[in-house]
Order: sequence, then C-alpha cells, then structure tokens
Amino acid sequence: MRALKSKVCPALVRIFAGLSGALLTVVSVHVRAQQALPAELARAWAQTKLPESSLSLVVQEVNGPRLFAMQPEQPRNPASVMKLVTTYAAISRLGPTYVWNTDFLIDGQAQVNAQGVLNGPLYLRAGGDPVLLLQDLWRLMRDMRLRGVREIPEIVVDRSIFGDVTIDPAQFDGAGDRPYNASPDAFMVGFGALRLVFTPDPQTKTWKSFIDPPIPGIQIEGNVEWSDAKCPGSPAITTDTTTENGNVRFRVSGRAAGACGEFDVFRLALSQQEYGARLLKTMWQEVGGTLTGTVRNGTIPADAVTIASHQSPPLSEVIRLINKRSNNVMTRVLLLTLGAEAGRKPATVENSVQVALSVLSRQGLNMKGLVLDNGSGLSRIGVVSADSLTEMLHKAWQSPVMPEYVSSLSILGIDGTSRNRLRDPATRSMAHIKTGSLRDVRSIAGYVWGASGKRYIVVSMVNHERAYDARAFENALITWLTAK
Repeated sequence: MRALKSKVCPALVRIFAGLSGALLTVVSVHVRAQQALPAELARAWAQTKLPESSLSLVVQEVNGPRLFAMQPEQPRNPASVMKLVTTYAAISRLGPTYVWNTDFLIDGQAQVNAQGVLNGPLYLRAGGDPVLLLQDLWRLMRDMRLRGVREIPEIVVDRSIFGDVTIDPAQFDGAGDRPYNASPDAFMVGFGALRLVFTPDPQTKTWKSFIDPPIPGIQIEGNVEWSDAKCPGSPAITTDTTTENGNVRFRVSGRAAGACGEFDVFRLALSQQEYGARLLKTMWQEVGGTLTGTVRNGTIPADAVTIASHQSPPLSEVIRLINKRSNNVMTRVLLLTLGAEAGRKPATVENSVQVALSVLSRQGLNMKGLVLDNGSGLSRIGVVSADSLTEMLHKAWQSPVMPEYVSSLSILGIDGTSRNRLRDPATRSMAHIKTGSLRDVRSIAGYVWGASGKRYIVVSMVNHERAYDARAFENALITWLTAK
C-alpha cells in the first residue's frame, strides 16, 4: 500500500494541480469577460457619465454562451421589467387559455314575475377579471334584461376571491388620480378610471366636455383654451380633483389645438368599490332597469344559480396587454389570481407572491435576491438580479408557452412601450423587449434577433438618480446586437 501510494499520489497531485490551474484560468477568463464590454458599447456607456456601479447587465445567446456581463448578481429595482416575472409565473401555472368569469346569479328559489320584478337580491360574483370593460358590463346587464328582469331590490357583490387588497392610489408618488396607481379589486371595471372627453366645436372655437360613464355626482368644471395652431401632439391638460360629500369635480385647464380633434384623459376619483357600486346603478338604469335598493358587499348563497355570465379574453391576450402597455393594476390582479387559483383564497399579495415563487422554483429558477412585492414593478422595494432575469428568460424560451410569452413583449419600433425607439429598418422589429422606468430607474429586458439569425437575451438595469441618461446606451446595446 505504501509503494502504491508513493507511485499514485504524486501523479494525482500533478493532475489535480493541473486541473486547479486550468480551473483558475477559466474562472479568471470568465471574470474578465464579465467585466469587459465591447469597445463600441464601452464608449456608449462612458458617454452616459454614469458610474459602472449603477449598471447590471447580461447579454447571452439563446441556447449558447454568455457574451458579457456586469454585476449580474446585484439585485436592482427593475421598474416595470418586473412584470416579466409575474406574467411568466402566471402563464406557466395557469396556461395561455385561462379565462376569468364574471357572473350574475339569483337565489335558487327566487322568481321574476310577469312585470319583470325579481323578488330577491341579484348577486354579482366578482372573478378578478383584470380587463373587464364598460361594454362587457353593459352586455351582462343587457342579457339580464333579455331574460325578462327589469326591477331588482338590491345588488350584492361577492369579492371573496380576494382578501383586503385595497391600496391608497396616492401612496406611491402622491398622484392618486392617475390610472397607473389604481388599486386592485376583484370587481374592477375599466381599471376604475373615469374618461374625460373633450370634443372640438370649430364654429365657436370651444371645447365641449363630458364624462364617460355619466355617473351622477361627477362633473367637469373650468375650460380648455382653443388654439388654431397646427396639432403639436397630445394636448397639455391639467386636472385638479376635489371630492366633497360624495360629489366629484374635475377642474380642467390648459390649451389644445382644434386641429388635434377629440381627445380624452383618464382619471381616478373614487375607490374601486364605490366606483363599481355607482357604475352598477348607472348602467342598470341605462339598459332600462330599476334598482329599488342599494349595492353592497356580501356572499353568494350555495343554492344560487347563474343567469348571465361574461368571460374574459384568454390569458395569452391579457399578458399581451400587460407587457406591451405596461399596465400596473392588471399585473397586480393577475398576481392575486395566481394565488387564488392555487387555493389561497382569499388571495392576498403575500400568499400570491409565495405561489409565484413556488411556480418558478419548480422550474429550477431560484431567483436569488428576488423581492417581487406587488408584481407590477411600481415599487421602491421590488428587486431582482440580471442573472435571475436572464435565467428566467432562457427558461421561458425553452418552455411550451414560449410563443405566447415572447409575443406579449413590445416589438421594437412597432408597438407597445418601445414603438418609438430604433425605427430604422436595420433595427425595427428586431427585438421583443419589456421596458421599465421610474425615478432613478431605467431598465430593459427581452430578446434581440441578430443579423446572423442568432437570438440573444439582453437584460440591462440602471439604478441611479440620473438613470434616464442610460437610454442612449440601451439603444446602442440593442443596435449592436441586431448587427451580430
């Protein structure tokens, strides 16, 4: 044994020493590669005058090697790029054909007499549909009228699929009337936003305004000045909202060119529950119905039967709306739906996040350092690393839902949030990306098609008080990849 040891051990030592040296060389090269940007991109980054410490970056060929990276393991705020995580977890768990249902029901023993009077409550089962619109609710009510219902004593809304998920719309940035701050809710119609419509009258050179839907107690005051100038783009309109004794007044001001034609702005003024209640009353009257009582929250009895139902578009279409338009409240509701469908009823943000992380974990995605928060990216505490996003995007590319997921991203220079970027024929339509922007945050993530036919995953996140200055670098990065 001693003789064998004396012969074998030196050989093993030399082998292991060689392997160790090789491994150290590989690691060293890998570290250098992670820190080295191509010269063209290094110049583009230098022009931003931002510190390297503010950037996390990964560029990797799909099913191929990593080209380069900078601080890929550093968790950063990705802004709306976080929606990629929520929508992938949701479509992975629920499938692209998943739909939401919103139903009207009555007690099993309730009846409608010859005059169309219902002798019991009308129940609304809120299913958490993130894209329920005014016209969808109108059709539901029209179906009720077609079935002979004219008068109902009260409407009971069952929101029990979700827990207490209401937020203060002003909490994030003080802009509580902006739709991007809307609160999630199990019964959310048109995102809870009122539409202020301004129509030009060339004869009097004035703007006429109205509110859609025309809910009593909500008015527009003030005037928008008329301009004869050539349409310069979107009108600059200011709205101040006041609420007193349940009455809402939008005081408008600003100036708009008549050449621009009719335009509208959307504003929040009521909680989702109050808005939903008023909307149910108003729209039931619009279709010729009578409500003798009130709209209240409650639960649906076990023997209730469905008399009218609305089904949402499939999830594949919903995530397209979410990611291309970067809709925050739709993403929040989608996250809650993920929790509810996993049996976490009533769903809360906390238990829904747990479900999302579990979905990703089962695919081998540990998402180290991820703080999903509300799932939308409209957050100051949500963080994710470029490594984690890259790994997830690679897994998504290899998954059965790849076509639906990739098509949900904005097409460069064509649509969504990147429609006005890199519209040159050499770059236009050569990437599917998600953009993100907050104060102090700038990010992009997605897939870029190179001239060689290769596909690349790109993730870039900048957290800095001058983060917006990174936009030119993002464009240079995408342009460089499309040429490869």
